This record gives sequence, structure tokens and C-alpha cells, in this order.
Amino acid sequence: MSDLRYESPDSVESAVALLAGASGTTRVLAGGTDVLVQLHADIVEPELVVDIKRIPGLKGISRESGGFRVGANTSGMEMMDHKEFAAAWPGIIDGVKLIGSIQVKGRATVAGNLCNASPAADSVPPMIASGALASISGPGGNREAPVGDIAIGPGKTSLAKGEIITSFFVPDAPPNSGGAYLRFTPRTEMDIAVVGCAVNLTLDGSGTCTTATMALGAVAEKCITVPGASEALVGTKVDDAALDKLAEAASAAARPIDDKRGTKDFRIKVAGVLARRVAAIALERAKGQGA
Repeated sequence: MSDLRYESPDSVESAVALLAGASGTTRVLAGGTDVLVQLHADIVEPELVVDIKRIPGLKGISRESGGFRVGANTSGMEMMDHKEFAAAWPGIIDGVKLIGSIQVKGRATVAGNLCNASPAADSVPPMIASGALASISGPGGNREAPVGDIAIGPGKTSLAKGEIITSFFVPDAPPNSGGAYLRFTPRTEMDIAVVGCAVNLTLDGSGTCTTATMALGAVAEKCITVPGASEALVGTKVDDAALDKLAEAASAAARPIDDKRGTKDFRIKVAGVLARRVAAIALERAKGQGA
């Protein structure tokens, strides 16, 4: 650790150049709630840490055509306190609220939660279900990618050498839409998800579901979408029969491992149970009856 190099650039271009030019392991420091823990525990020994907190334009939430722009340095508490964003995307806020303690949320970022690439990340399933896009800068220029394409396995991302996430675009949800996220943990707080589930759905004027998306966490090598969610809910009133099909789709999509927090069979069962519960909350929110 004595050879660790720390840099705090004041532009995205400088940050990209530093990361691209490093020959060894690198880490990007935003909130630091994962990176600093990994450094102190000697889990990683990077050659270079690039602190992006001084870079202007990477912090805050703003409206732009068709949705919200969320800067990569925006903390969880800032997202929770942004009334317009929180009202538009309560499911994302459900996930953000579960990222550690209040003190941790005051520092932690969704970008860091995503790039840490834990399959159990709480903010990632609702971001995936929302259709959010990550804006990425790198040596080859700028590009966008669905949030669900960033993590590819535990601790691994699809970002190329020198690339960093600078912001997220979260599109406006159609009218009569609702979203929610729940997780199962042995403890009520300060724990890691055994299973996480996010659902977003939209209703027409008659209360019939017209679109539905679902994402699961902690049941695969990364957070995953559930293709059968749309088939289960679209064209229904999201009644018990539809919720049963949704639960079956969630359990069928799950491909978990056995570990100290839960067995494969348990996680598969819980995925279905959570799917029903989360969809019910999303339905009430879509009807304007939920918080």
C-alpha cells in the first residue's frame, strides 16, 4: 500500500487519461464507502486511486428532455432529498434507502454501488427496472449503456480500461406507472440482500397493465432482468393469477448459489415471494394509492 498513488483531477478528460495510463490495478473514488473499506482490509492493492469529487458537473440531479440526469457523484441522501426525483421514481429510492446507514448514504453513490459489481447491490435492480442508462467517458470518447450491462460478475464490470461512469439518465415513466423494491435480509437494517426484487409497471385508464419490468438481485452472478415479467402481467389487472405467474417467472429466472446467507432453494422460493409483494406495492403506487 505504500506505493499507492492518489490523484484528484479537475476534469473528466484528466481522470480518463490517468486511468488509461496506469499499468496496474486502479480504483475510482467517489463516495468511497466500498473502495476505502477494500483498501483498509487489503482486499485490493491498486497502483492508482483517482478521486473524482473535484470534477465539476458530476454532482446533482437535473431535468432534461425526457427524464432526469443524475451525476455520478450524487450521494444517496441527495437522491432521497430530491422531491421531484423521489416522487417520480419511488422504487429507486426504496433501493437507495437500504444502502447502509444514514452516514453511509451521505457519502455512497449509485455509480459506486453499480461499479462495485456486487450481485446483491440494492440500488441496481430498481435502476435496471427503470430503464436507466449509464453515460460513460473513456479514451475512445463517450457512450451510453443500459445499467444492466455494466456489471458482468462479482466485482467485475464491462467498463474498458480508462472508462468511468459520469452520470445516469433515468427516463420519465409514463402516466399511471409505479415502481417498488424490496429485499429479504436476516436483519432489518445494515445487512446484505439474500434476494432483492424491483418491479415497475404501467396501467391504462381501465387499470390493465400495459408494461412491466422486473429485476432481481443476489440470485445470479449479477443483477438480472426477468423476461417473463411482462408476459405474466401485461394485459391483466395484476390480479392473483397474474401475480402467481410473476412469482413463477421470478423463481424460474433465479440461478443463485448456496452460501452462508441462504441456500439455492431458499433464494429461488424467496424470489417468487418477493415478486408478488413488490408488484402489489408497484400496483398501488401506479393507482396513486401508495407512498
